Amino acid sequence: MFRNRKMRRVSIVVFWILIWSLLAWMADNPILLVTPSEAVLRLLELSVKSDFWYAIAGSLLRIGVGFFSGFAAALLLAGISLRHPFAEELLQPLMSLIKTIPVVSFVVLLLIWWGSSVLAAAISFLVVLPNIYMNTLEGLKNADVRLLEMARVFRMSGRNRFFYIYRPALQPFLKSGMKISLGMCWKSGVAAEVIGMPEFSIGGQLYFSKIHLDTAGVLAWTVVIVLISVCFEKLILWLADRFFAWNPAIKGHKSKEADKKDAAGENNRRISVSHLRKAYGGKQVLSDVSAVYEAGKTYYLTSPSGSGKTTLLRMLCGLEKPDGGRMEGAERYSMVFQEDRLCEEFDAVCNVAMVIKDEQKAKEALRKLLEEDALTKPCRQLSGGMKRRVALVRAMEADSDAVLLDEPFTGMDADTRRAAEIYIRERQNARIVIIATHI
Repeated sequence: MFRNRKMRRVSIVVFWILIWSLLAWMADNPILLVTPSEAVLRLLELSVKSDFWYAIAGSLLRIGVGFFSGFAAALLLAGISLRHPFAEELLQPLMSLIKTIPVVSFVVLLLIWWGSSVLAAAISFLVVLPNIYMNTLEGLKNADVRLLEMARVFRMSGRNRFFYIYRPALQPFLKSGMKISLGMCWKSGVAAEVIGMPEFSIGGQLYFSKIHLDTAGVLAWTVVIVLISVCFEKLILWLADRFFAWNPAIKGHKSKEADKKDAAGENNRRISVSHLRKAYGGKQVLSDVSAVYEAGKTYYLTSPSGSGKTTLLRMLCGLEKPDGGRMEGAERYSMVFQEDRLCEEFDAVCNVAMVIKDEQKAKEALRKLLEEDALTKPCRQLSGGMKRRVALVRAMEADSDAVLLDEPFTGMDADTRRAAEIYIRERQNARIVIIATHI
């Protein structure tokens, strides 16, 4: 099948070369159109001259600088806009304006302001900036909110949030923006060179071929532009693929603040809630809830579904604010959510290690509840019960004063549940454990 597809592509290329040859034969005028063979011979003649390679190097440098500077600026501005919504509002008109204004208008203005030396780089920059900015910002906004809540509860570092939550969400948007920008920056950059005529440039050589009515030269330089553009695009996209496929080493250690809290025994605190109230859309979910949870003890919330168990857990760990009442006690929480909330592109070990920052410890803990061959599979390939066990290990191994487990045994059979309950007791230490369950 692959061979047939390849042969079909070759046949299509041959077909269009024959059409080109036929048109050149019909024109019978080398100024109007030359044959493919004449264009190739002209390219070979040019390639033995030093000016040919200087022109390629000059254009690569200008357009490359424009692309990478525009790319870097777009990523920076998108990150700022995500963090500060006002910055997005401020930049939106500018990005829309840059996309709307014709390139030729920018060329004329930049020639007046700066001259021709930086024209191609500046035009490439302006072409790349809005495309990459808008696609990057959209990708960042599409990061899974549930995973971001998980990262907040587990106090994940900004580095790990980027690599394991934002990066997968960003991939399709950023690659789409790059594909559009790469082709456009080369077309626009060379066009700017044709107008600005900087020294050692493909655009300048193209212009000289045009004024000397060297049609073969024009076509030869066009072939050069296409080849370099394709190679440049493939290189950048290959680097992007390597970046998105790269699994960085888990870095980090328990914070000094956590060490101080453990040394002072602050993780052996109780949680006190008094007169908590919470309503959604006028419906009261929690009403005048008061309780005390002591360090080193396990508590089961066994009220019926819809009675506010999940809401209470979310309020304890800071994901929801109560409408009234007061909470005091533990500051550091870990949690098993109603959903697994795993980074499913990554394996079980990585999902635990990104929180506890220790791959070896993550492996040892996971082996207590998972088979060895399940440890290195992407979590999307695991069964529902296996995913639940990964989420449970992540919660129990994380540094915390209290562990909140919302339906932690979902998808587990009786034997697996017993093993999970034993594991919870072994890893509880002096922490508060609150388990919400139907049973």
